[in-house]
Amino acid sequence: MTIIRGVDMWTALFKRLVGRIVTKGDLHVSLPDGTEMQFGDGTGAPIHVTLSDPALLRRFVLNPELAAGEAYMDGTLTIAQDDLHGFLTLAITNMDMGVGHGAERWIGPLMKNLHQFNPVSRARRNVAHHYDLSGELYDIFLDNDRQYSCAYFRHPDMTLEEAQEAKKAHIAKKLCLEPGMRVLDIGCGWGGMALTLAQDFGARVTGVTLSEEQQRLASERVAKVGLTDRVDIRLQDYRALTERFDRIVSVGMFEHVGVPHYREYFSHVHDLLNPDGVALIHTIGRSAPPARTSPWINKYIFPGGYIPSMSEMTRAVEREGLWMTDIEIWRLHYAETLKNWYERFMAQIDKARALYDERFCRMWRFYLVASELTFRHAKQCVFQVQLARRQDAVPLTRDYITA
Repeated sequence: MTIIRGVDMWTALFKRLVGRIVTKGDLHVSLPDGTEMQFGDGTGAPIHVTLSDPALLRRFVLNPELAAGEAYMDGTLTIAQDDLHGFLTLAITNMDMGVGHGAERWIGPLMKNLHQFNPVSRARRNVAHHYDLSGELYDIFLDNDRQYSCAYFRHPDMTLEEAQEAKKAHIAKKLCLEPGMRVLDIGCGWGGMALTLAQDFGARVTGVTLSEEQQRLASERVAKVGLTDRVDIRLQDYRALTERFDRIVSVGMFEHVGVPHYREYFSHVHDLLNPDGVALIHTIGRSAPPARTSPWINKYIFPGGYIPSMSEMTRAVEREGLWMTDIEIWRLHYAETLKNWYERFMAQIDKARALYDERFCRMWRFYLVASELTFRHAKQCVFQVQLARRQDAVPLTRDYITA
């Protein structure tokens, strides 16, 4: 091991890196050899972290975001009182999220397009990694309709179920639905949106998903309520479709498309819409310039996923001949959704341990808390982008959305 004036190289580099990242707050770190370090300006409640594996110093220097998540999962990074919210709040408010730190700052941008290359076969594998987990896991923390996307808290005292129903109703208003219309649901999840549009608005819905688990359960739900003549759930990539639709809806799927495929995506939206058709794309967005996906999220949670900046979306839309007829930004709604999911998960964490193990539960906790706090403290939000092939496809004012 190289020695720098009596201190090994990785310890010195770790101290320098964390010192550059953490300039606000009060972070205390105990190293494996017993060395104590303090970072930040001393403001706020102190956060005490203990590292028990000497290899962590090197891993933090090379890729701090990945190292922190993995060490928490493995139990080699422990936080006093297990204050995960406090630790991640301090980290997120200090870090320039999506830029990269340490050696990853230079490697990350080079890997960005490679990670986001999502042809059909790879897209199917990426979806299976997350959405084909045990259905019982999602029962633990989602609402009864299994809406695995941002809820719409029109009132702060709404339950999660009420806010998810409000989300679907808000989207339906933007689709300007009429009975009998053909609707395509790209990335239909467990079928909740498709069922709502068919039952409440008289639509005929085709839902496509790459998740075998989602397609199976969604089809069972459709059959159970006797709507097999109105709702068709397919295990199919949207790029394989050739029909035309009056309306297209996509909720929480665009995050899995990848920048190299944005023009391909919007080209299909254009071609699958009837000339007077309307589409509504609901996606997590970045209210900041383009960046890269967290390496920990990419490895453990959403491989191939990416949060778009508005500039990246609009550039692709403009080149595919679509009108952006309405854009709405949701702030903090997803933070409240994730808070609800975390509380529900923690209330039944023993069930999750029985399905998987303690390491999985620590991973899932890290995922839910980090996601919530990113919406609270970093430039992350939700975009709802309404698209049409004709500028007069929707009313000229927004009154119809709230009427």
